[in-house]
Amino acid sequence: MIEIRPCQGFDELEACVELQIETWGYDNTDIIPRKGFLVGQSIGGQVIGAFDKDIAGGGAKSLVGFVFSLPGVKVGLGLPQAYLHSHMLAGKQAWRNRGLGRELKLEQRREALSRGIRHIEWTFDPLEIKNAFLNINRLGTIVRSYRPDFYGVSSSRLQGGLPTDRLLAEWWLDSGRVQSIISGRSAVTHDIEERIKVPASIYEWKSTEAGKERALAVQAENRTIFQEAFSRGLAVLGFTRDSEGNGVFELGRLAQLELN
Repeated sequence: MIEIRPCQGFDELEACVELQIETWGYDNTDIIPRKGFLVGQSIGGQVIGAFDKDIAGGGAKSLVGFVFSLPGVKVGLGLPQAYLHSHMLAGKQAWRNRGLGRELKLEQRREALSRGIRHIEWTFDPLEIKNAFLNINRLGTIVRSYRPDFYGVSSSRLQGGLPTDRLLAEWWLDSGRVQSIISGRSAVTHDIEERIKVPASIYEWKSTEAGKERALAVQAENRTIFQEAFSRGLAVLGFTRDSEGNGVFELGRLAQLELN
């Protein structure tokens, strides 16, 4: 049985530090230390862990995943509004592709709404097909912003040495769109005006020197298409995968009332 709850005490926060290194292969320039998790938690952020019973350890619970957010403030209509920026979502290799990430995000949503927080956002790599599918199809986020080389140089092995381009996912927690999608119903149907493809081979290209130029070319081309589409008022509203495993972002026009 998996237990999902806030992390407690130094040992569990230190386990989050270790898991981020295991997940991304960060060096000391990118690691969030235990104190960073502690401070974030103490000022209104979230450090929510997923724990599995460790039989070999005498029945103790071991951390198999976590999600980490920081509090923020946006100014809209002249009024400050609290929101959460979800900075990290990590899971052990054996627990990936089993729905653990979605369960952590849903607990993150539940806890935020219990405090009256209606909005969470985070960045994700436009070349990561699995992340895009989770964020858009399984959680109901939308995307209207592209941030080139957002983090600068990264020590993450998953980045493959490419610029750290990111899309900004907006999760409007109690909107009709999100409630429909997380309950298993379809979201509102939109006219799709733009489609942006991510080849399934992108993972292989990013991981080899021979393929890096191809990955860079896809990144650069898609960056231009995203930025032009967003400048025309389009938003990412859907994401599909074809029979060959390629990912396709679907962009259309979003009515503001859909976020209420």
